Parts: sequence; structure tokens; C-alpha cells
Amino acid sequence: MQTKAWARTWSVMRLAMAALIVAAVVAQLTASLTTAADLGRDVATTFVNFFSFFTILSNTLTAVVLAWAGLWFFSRGRHATAEPPALALALACVTTYMIITGIVYNSLLRHVVLPQGSEPIPWSNEVLHLIGPLFLLADLFVGPLRRALPWRAVWAVIAFPILWVLYTMLRGPLVTNPVSGDPYWYPYPFLNPNNEEGWGGVIFWIVVIALTFLVVASLVVWWGRRVGAERELDHMTGDHVEDEWEEAREADADGR
Repeated sequence: MQTKAWARTWSVMRLAMAALIVAAVVAQLTASLTTAADLGRDVATTFVNFFSFFTILSNTLTAVVLAWAGLWFFSRGRHATAEPPALALALACVTTYMIITGIVYNSLLRHVVLPQGSEPIPWSNEVLHLIGPLFLLADLFVGPLRRALPWRAVWAVIAFPILWVLYTMLRGPLVTNPVSGDPYWYPYPFLNPNNEEGWGGVIFWIVVIALTFLVVASLVVWWGRRVGAERELDHMTGDHVEDEWEEAREADADGR
């Protein structure tokens, strides 16, 4: 059973991690834009490319959600029994995205040079690809006031990665790489159909990563349901989650 003191301590840590992630993103963005300007590259394209990396998007979303969670606790959550449904869903989303970011980067990309416009800043790189994902993994297990989510939340979690892949594949052939001058730009080599593996390799990795997202999202939702079982559902069946989810959303809306 988590205490109010623990909830307060972890909320402070959420705010601190949000600030650290923002600092890491800003540091790397500044380096990329400065390098682009110094070398006469297209700064606007470099900026958009930077925020087309899933790592950057997932970390930016994570900073927002962690700040939201921390501020909610100190403003309204100290006397609450569970986090609001919208915050619970947002935490499930960024937890999934950051776990995937950590897995993909450290298993496939750690020794690959990515087209981000400049050399990676070591401390920033570790925050975005290792420290942040590990914190979100810990948050899943020890974060306070967890609310159980309905199983349909899994589809909401994976909606953003699906849209990101569509955006990436549609935009890729329309952008000139500001570093190499190639008439295309893809953030990760396994999504680049111009590589030796071609579209076959791209489709293979999209399927593999999509399945990984589905599995991780399902595990995140399952764990939230398991933790929330102590408070808001029958631990054996989970029959009450759907009804209590709707009731909580209505109560949260009325509170505004």
C-alpha cells in the first residue's frame, strides 16, 4: 500500500524528470540547429526533421504528461483515491512509447549514426534513450494513484505510433536530406526503402515494431488493471472496469 508521503515524493520525481527531459531535448535541438546554420543547411527542414524522430516526440509527450501528473497531484490529487481517466490514459501512452524507444534504440540503433543534423550530445542522448525509458518503466510499477484502464485503451495507445508511421512514410520521399542532399529523408534506417533491403525490409520492421507496440501496450494496460484491482474492480474478472471508467470520466468532467 503506497502512502501519501510516497505519492508526494514520486510526484516531485515526475516533475524533476520532466524538467530533465526538456533540458535534454532543448540541448540536442540547439546543437542540431546551430550546426545546420553554421554549415549553411536548411534550418527549417532540420527543425521539422528533429521533431519527426519518434524518440523526440515520445520524450516531448512524456515531459508534458509527467509535468501534468506532478502538478495534478499537488493541485488536486493529494486527497484523491486515483488519477483522472485522461491522465491514466496519457501515462499508459507515454509509458508504452518510452519503453519501445528504449528497446529499439538500445537493441538496434545505439551504434548507428542517425540523420538528426549534428553529433549527439552524450548526456542528452542517454536521458532520451535510457534514463527516461527506465524512469517510465519504474513509474509503471511504483507510480501512485494508478487507475485501471479498460482494455479498449490499448487501441488508443497504439493510435499515435500508427499515425507517426504513416506521416513518416508519406513525408520521406518529399524531403531533401539537408545533410547528404539525398532526395528523401527517413529518421531511421529500417524505415528507409532506399536501403539495400528495400520495401521488403521496411514492411518487415513495421510489422515487428507494430507487434511490439501491441504487446507492450497490452502489458502496460494489464499491469494498471492489476494494480487498480485493489481499489476499483473485481481482481478475478475485471467486470467493473468499463462502468467505473465511464463514471470516473463523468465525475472528472463535472469537476471542471
